Amino acid sequence: FFFGFGLGAQSVQALLGGGFFGTVTSWAVGFVLALIFAVFSYLYYIVAVAIMGGSLGYGVVVALLGAIGFPFAFITWIIGIIAAVAMAFITIRFNLAKYVIIAATALGGAALSIGTLVMGVNGVSMEKASGNLVGSMFEGSPFWTIIFIVMALAGMFVQWRAGQYYELEPYENRI
Repeated sequence: FFFGFGLGAQSVQALLGGGFFGTVTSWAVGFVLALIFAVFSYLYYIVAVAIMGGSLGYGVVVALLGAIGFPFAFITWIIGIIAAVAMAFITIRFNLAKYVIIAATALGGAALSIGTLVMGVNGVSMEKASGNLVGSMFEGSPFWTIIFIVMALAGMFVQWRAGQYYELEPYENRI
């Protein structure tokens, strides 16, 4: 749901301009795409796995492009979509669902934690954060980047260790 919501809003931002969730159109498209992603993820295991892989690929690539100074625009969005499709394919082709889930949740948790601290401690505005939070983290202090990397790696290790002997079983399609 959340990836669809963000992707829909960013798609409107990239295609029509304006800010992230800056127009009613971005909210509406985000909500519709979120519902579509949620319903298909619930009904079909393979779609859920593909969306998880795609969200990881899209998020990492768009964040890295922002970190090296690319503003979010149409080209950034296209590169992110290409990365999402590639990562979704790789995740399904090589049965990497377990590891993609570990990486996505560890990176997402670290990003939310550090992003909140960067906004609070460094006084980064909501406008700047919604445009390029990773870039704000990098220009603020290398300390935030180091803490982010340590938190993400620790999250991955703990999840990998906890689920080391667990095999992910696909559920039956619900239709």
